[in-house]
Amino acid sequence: MMDATAFHGIHGIVYALFDAGEKLDRVAMRRQVECCLASGVHGMAALGLATEVSKLTFDERVAVMEWTAEDVAGRVPLGFTIFGGSVAEQIAQVRAAEQNRADWVILQPPMVGSFGAGEYISFFGRIAEATRLPVGIQNAPAYMGRGLTADEIAELVTRYPNIRLLKGEGPATDIRGVIERTQGRVPVFNGRGGLELIDNLRAGCAGLILAPDVIDHAVRAYDAFRAGDEAEAERIYQTILPAIVFVMQSVESLICYGKRLFAARAGLTVHDRGPALRPTAFGLELVERFARELGPLGR
Repeated sequence: MMDATAFHGIHGIVYALFDAGEKLDRVAMRRQVECCLASGVHGMAALGLATEVSKLTFDERVAVMEWTAEDVAGRVPLGFTIFGGSVAEQIAQVRAAEQNRADWVILQPPMVGSFGAGEYISFFGRIAEATRLPVGIQNAPAYMGRGLTADEIAELVTRYPNIRLLKGEGPATDIRGVIERTQGRVPVFNGRGGLELIDNLRAGCAGLILAPDVIDHAVRAYDAFRAGDEAEAERIYQTILPAIVFVMQSVESLICYGKRLFAARAGLTVHDRGPALRPTAFGLELVERFARELGPLGR
């Protein structure tokens, strides 16, 4: 079991890539992991919002775990987001993650009902107590409609020591508040497609978990920042910011256009699993332009 404090950097989280029949495409999924690893990512993850986890059956989620673990082959830390509406459902997926060599798991709040903070804290805690893996919590109220405050997160990690990481989805100012309230006891990762990438690092984030559309540039920006060259880190970030803003208008936009931007850079074709946001002709023009400006990925 890895020490959670060793987790850092840019972690790639995979898109769900489908074939023309709307089935998961094994070859394309392998290509995606290879592109991320070739970009120098510091970790890999799967089954988050970018992976359209709510559209996948339980067996498909397990298949994504198996494929990602096979393709990563222990070269970088591997995390799986755990989705489900009950403690039992999430624990079953944690067991699958354990069997597929996960280094950590990230628990999503149940997407059913609406409860107080105490209920969510108890929900997360019961699952965390069922595994020896380091556990992270995905706190994304803007995208998921539910979440915890900085004070509630501080209570959560105090009550359940096995909760050793946090996956936030919010402004750098909010993330800084969480880091301060938890007194730096747990590594905090942000996402949001890389928005405020450098300011997140200044706020104290251990890193970011990003879909792979601009992953290679994000890795270079992170590495420059960690080497003390903030000017270079900012320069790289400024080159990718227009593309990030384009794809991060919503989760649906990320899945529609972010996936297509990645595919255009990686030489893949996108097939949607409906229901899905469909691209407009102008949106595809923007994808083509950003792909050309950012250059090929993994080639």
